Amino acid sequence: MKKITLTLLGLVAFSTSALAQQEVKFGPKAGVNFATVNGKDVDEAKMLTGFHVGAFAEIKFNDKFAIQPEVLYSAQGAKGKDEGVEVKTKYDYINVPIMAKYYVTENLAFELGPYVGFLMKAEQEGGSVSIDIKDFSNSIDFGAGAGASFNLDNGFFVGARYNLGLTKIPKKAEMELMPGVTMESDAADVKNGVIQVSVGYKF
Repeated sequence: MKKITLTLLGLVAFSTSALAQQEVKFGPKAGVNFATVNGKDVDEAKMLTGFHVGAFAEIKFNDKFAIQPEVLYSAQGAKGKDEGVEVKTKYDYINVPIMAKYYVTENLAFELGPYVGFLMKAEQEGGSVSIDIKDFSNSIDFGAGAGASFNLDNGFFVGARYNLGLTKIPKKAEMELMPGVTMESDAADVKNGVIQVSVGYKF
């Protein structure tokens, strides 16, 4: 037992020492979203302009490689038409991406990684009518992002990223045919697709 305890303490000390040797920077970031939806069941969806805002930490292991976890509030969705009326479907998420970064040069980095999104709000607006559709939408969105950033010497950076949703946004539909008899249909194949253009600052 004593040996196990000493081993664990040694591992903790080693991990703490290793992390301390990394270059860690924090900061805010914000920008514009050009959001839409895609999938087999999507018909002529148009981009909806939204925003994202949040914070990040960049953990740099050496001159080339880094990991960047983020927490972002992201306003997404799409526009379309229903019987000639413009309809806006809006999905607001708290997204948590974890990006692996490779610095091609001292200032230019490419990034790739997964994200998980937690649905905060879902609405559909058409004309003067607004409907809450959160109960009909999946609360979790999984996906992957890829992009690039250019870092200035004064701490500011600009970046662009594309996030591709891999989870269907709608839930499976359930219909009651008669008392005690229900029918369940598959969720529509509708997924998020978002272009993000950001600015930020590293402390």
